[in-house]
Amino acid sequence: MHLQRIVLTGGGTAGHVMPNIALLPVLRNRGYEICYIGSATGLERELITREGVPYYAINTGKFRRYLDLRNLTDPFRVIHGLGQAAALLRKIKPHVLFAKGGFVSGPVIVAAWLNRIPAVIHESDFTPGLANRMSIPFASRVCYSFPETAEFLPAHKSVLTGMPVRPDLLKGSQSRARQICGFDDLKPVLLVIGGSTGSQTINTAVRSALPRLLERFYVCHICGKGRIDHSLESVRGYRQYEFVSEELPDLMALADVVVSRSGATTIFELLALKKPSLLIPLSRRASRGDQILNAMSFKRQGFSEVLFEEDLTAESLVDWAVRIYTNRKAYIQSMSLSQTRDGVESVMRVIDEVVKTRSGM
Repeated sequence: MHLQRIVLTGGGTAGHVMPNIALLPVLRNRGYEICYIGSATGLERELITREGVPYYAINTGKFRRYLDLRNLTDPFRVIHGLGQAAALLRKIKPHVLFAKGGFVSGPVIVAAWLNRIPAVIHESDFTPGLANRMSIPFASRVCYSFPETAEFLPAHKSVLTGMPVRPDLLKGSQSRARQICGFDDLKPVLLVIGGSTGSQTINTAVRSALPRLLERFYVCHICGKGRIDHSLESVRGYRQYEFVSEELPDLMALADVVVSRSGATTIFELLALKKPSLLIPLSRRASRGDQILNAMSFKRQGFSEVLFEEDLTAESLVDWAVRIYTNRKAYIQSMSLSQTRDGVESVMRVIDEVVKTRSGM
C-alpha cells in the first residue's frame, strides 16, 4: 500500500484544534503521513508542534461583522495566505485535506480546490460558523456533529459523524482521581467545568450552593485561571483547580454528574464518556448563540439537562444536580444508544473513502 499524505488545518480556538489531535493516533496507525497548516500566531502552533507533526504557518485574516480598521487590511492577508497555502500544497502533494474550521482553514480549503485536492470539512456546532459556510462550496465532503445540522448543509456531500474525541480521554482512572482529589467513595462526585477560561457566573453559583451540594456530593471544581477562592481551600469534600490537562481523563472518569458550559468539543467528550450533565450555555449576549443550540440538542436527545444563565441560582443548581444524579441511568442509556459517540472512526471512514475515490481504488 502506498503511503497516503494528509494535511490537517484549523485554528483560532482549542475547539478547532483538539479534534484534529484526536485523529492523529488513528491516522498514524493507518500509515498516513501528516502535516499541518495553521496560523503563525494561533494556539494551534504550540498544540500541534507538541504532537510532533510538521507545522507550516501562513498569513490569515478574519471576516468581521463589525466595524474595525483591520477589515481594510485583512482581505489582503487572506489573499497572501491563499498563495502561501497553494504553494505549500503543491510541495506536500497530499491526497486529502481535513479542515476543522477557524479562519485559517478558509484559504487552505480554497487552495486545495485550486490544486484539485479533495477537502473534508468538519463542523462542530449546531449551525455552521462563518468560515465553514464560506468554505463548503469548495469541499468534497462535510462532516457534522448534531443531527439537526443536516438542514443547513448540502445533502449530497454531508455526513453525520459526531465529534472526534481524544482517545486518551477515555482511559482515565477513578482510583488515580480519588488520590488527586483526596475523595473516598462514600459520596458521588460532581465535576464542574466552566470552559477554558472559567466562568465567574458558574463559579459564584457553585460556591454559594456549596453547603447544600456537599450534603450529597464531593465537588471537583475546575474554575479557571486566577479564579481560585483561597478561603475555601480547607473545605472538606471540595477541590478547586485553575486548569487541568493530564489529570482531566481521571477526573472525568470519577465524575457521576458534570456541570459544564456547552461548547461542542466538551459536550461530545461527555457523550463519549456517557456522563450525565447539566449544561449552562453562554448567553446570546456573550456569543452567537451556538452554545444554546448545542445544549438544547443534547437535551432533546436525552443526554443532558439545560439551565440558562438567567435562571442559574444556588437553589436551581442544587435541585438540577440532584435530579440528574437520581435519574442518571436514563441519561446513560440514551447516550449508549447514540450513533455519534465514536466520532474518530466515523470521520476516518469519510477520509478513507475520499482518498480511495481520488486514487481510483
